[in-house]
Amino acid sequence: MTDTQRRVAIVTGGSRGIGRAVSERLAADGQAVVIAYAGNDVEAKATVEAVEAAGGNAVAVQADVADETAVRSLFDLAEQRFGGVDVVVNAAGIMVLSPLADAGLDDLDRMFRTNLRGTFVIGREAARRVRSGGAIINFSTSVTRLNLPTYSGYAATKAAVEALSPILAKELRGRDITVNAVAPGPTATSLFLDGKDQETIDRMAKMNPMERLGRPEDIAEVVSSLAGPARWINGQTIFVNGGVA
Repeated sequence: MTDTQRRVAIVTGGSRGIGRAVSERLAADGQAVVIAYAGNDVEAKATVEAVEAAGGNAVAVQADVADETAVRSLFDLAEQRFGGVDVVVNAAGIMVLSPLADAGLDDLDRMFRTNLRGTFVIGREAARRVRSGGAIINFSTSVTRLNLPTYSGYAATKAAVEALSPILAKELRGRDITVNAVAPGPTATSLFLDGKDQETIDRMAKMNPMERLGRPEDIAEVVSSLAGPARWINGQTIFVNGGVA
């Protein structure tokens, strides 16, 4: 397969957690993957090496997803290295938990900057550059339905992502580009596990009828479909949570 035939994906937050699983899955599907990461060079290098060891093709680029100049450079690199962009996955995100009464506004601003502004900036560039037949996949969360205490700020940023995704889908009418959001439930990543005691983790694992936490690979499987064969799903939020909500 030549570079002109191969699909090319940009995955933000692609060096760890769900983002890493998505990067590895899309590479296994035959896509060239540009992994955008915030700052951990070791994790980014390890992800690229894992992709290449499995026979895939990937490159890692440090980029602030909320910085429009950095995002333009990210897309420039993808086009220069692989010839274009077909799939964009917005997996970058941060989560700070606190009751609303005790929430710090600096933490709220950080979450909005990465989770919402980052999705907006990446989405704007994707709308300008993704090739016909492509897909834009944003990340929400099942917490927008579960209404769990301490998640108000995080859920608010993700509810906004759910709102903008179907609007962008309609704005791209006639270009054969799908736009969807994926909303994971509790998933065994550091983003979810950090700061939680074992009792809380066990309780949340049993919230769904499958009685386990999601695995990053569970989420990557759905992203893989949206990034490839699932062309008739558009403007939707897909809840990937084992039936918790």
